[in-house]
Amino acid sequence: MNSGKPKYINVKGHLIDLEVPKIMGILNITPDSFYSGSRYKKEKEIKEAAQKMLAEGADFLDIGGYSSRPGADDIPEEEEMTRVLTAVRYVAEEFPEAIISVDTFRSRVARRAISEGGAHIINDISGGDADPEMSELIAELNVPYIIMHMKGTPGTMQKDPVYEDVVSEVLMWFGQKTVSLMAAGVKDIIIDPGFGFGKTIEHNFMLLRRLNELSIAGLPVMAGLSRKSMIWKTLDVGPSEALNGTSVLNAVALMNGADILRVHDVKEAVEVVKLMSMVKKVELN
Repeated sequence: MNSGKPKYINVKGHLIDLEVPKIMGILNITPDSFYSGSRYKKEKEIKEAAQKMLAEGADFLDIGGYSSRPGADDIPEEEEMTRVLTAVRYVAEEFPEAIISVDTFRSRVARRAISEGGAHIINDISGGDADPEMSELIAELNVPYIIMHMKGTPGTMQKDPVYEDVVSEVLMWFGQKTVSLMAAGVKDIIIDPGFGFGKTIEHNFMLLRRLNELSIAGLPVMAGLSRKSMIWKTLDVGPSEALNGTSVLNAVALMNGADILRVHDVKEAVEVVKLMSMVKKVELN
């Protein structure tokens, strides 16, 4: 669980304390995300999913219009823009108090989602590598920025990824990125090790086991383990049967310092946080 220096992020002028880990619910506005239960297209579906997640205790809603599953096809920027802006507007208008994250690596999509759609956080799977204008935009908009480590692109990342020491290399990458972002004026940075993005199953479990080493950066850590192949391939099931495994690994992530869990299943993740918070409370007493 969280320890050491208190961690906060500034959202809409309000400081959010991450002493109690937060939950980010996933809303995929795509036809081909790896988990079919997370795909939403129609206005009613999007609003109902958002309402359900918020009612179950989601602190943030992450809206994405570009599938980042291994081998995913590239889509034109305008198509992603339409998907994202439409969904962000639906949610922002229906739930004005919701904190919305937009999952994109394109600065133009990010700009319009924030300035026109009403989003508040940028979640970039490329950590700024895909669009050199992203860091300047984040500093200009003064919004929290989630940077994720990915080796390669969604189309190439799982083609035999190799590391000498995956944790050390991911840490080094984050160190270089955060120094550059801070120099550009970015204030609120959240780091995501990128489970399943350019890593083998063994790499993923090593990152999870040593997740607390990422705390050396002193920045909030987000863990996105929900229904990923490291779970269902290990258990020899499918994504639809990976909820129990997700809860187990989310608990491990919290034990090892995760501040935010990005999930498809909010209710179960909230329960994990509550139980792990009790473990922490007993330990402190």
